[in-house]
Amino acid sequence: MIAQLIGAIVAAGILYLIASGKAGFDLSAGFAANGFAEHSPGGYSLTAALITEIVMTFMFLIVILGTTHRRAPVGFAGLAIGLALTLIHLISIPVTNTSVNPARSTGPAIFVGGWALAQLWLFWLAPIAGAIAAGWLYRGVLEAGAEPDIAGRR
Repeated sequence: MIAQLIGAIVAAGILYLIASGKAGFDLSAGFAANGFAEHSPGGYSLTAALITEIVMTFMFLIVILGTTHRRAPVGFAGLAIGLALTLIHLISIPVTNTSVNPARSTGPAIFVGGWALAQLWLFWLAPIAGAIAAGWLYRGVLEAGAEPDIAGRR
């Protein structure tokens, strides 16, 4: 988690250095920071942002857990995960600029400051809640119903 946060902050810093090299660059325009209400690309409410981020993270984790399970066909996880993340972005960029990862949200928010840092709590809370729900469902329901393999593992 710490490595992801450091990586996200460094990546946002590099993007800032590149973007600020163009005349007219305006950091206050958002710098792809996640937001809701007046800071949502489509003007979506806090409730819409919360639901979107929880559901999108939930679905993303279900795809990750399912495609990387030892009983899943080998070699297709990356494709399924990549396509799922593409769909998640197409759905949620207009709502929140897409988080589904607290580190991704933290990097740009540090550079934007102000409103982005004030709204950052949602982009930690929602992905964590979605991930917990996916883990619970997967382990408790989906994986529990799987037929055991030769060694008795599900």
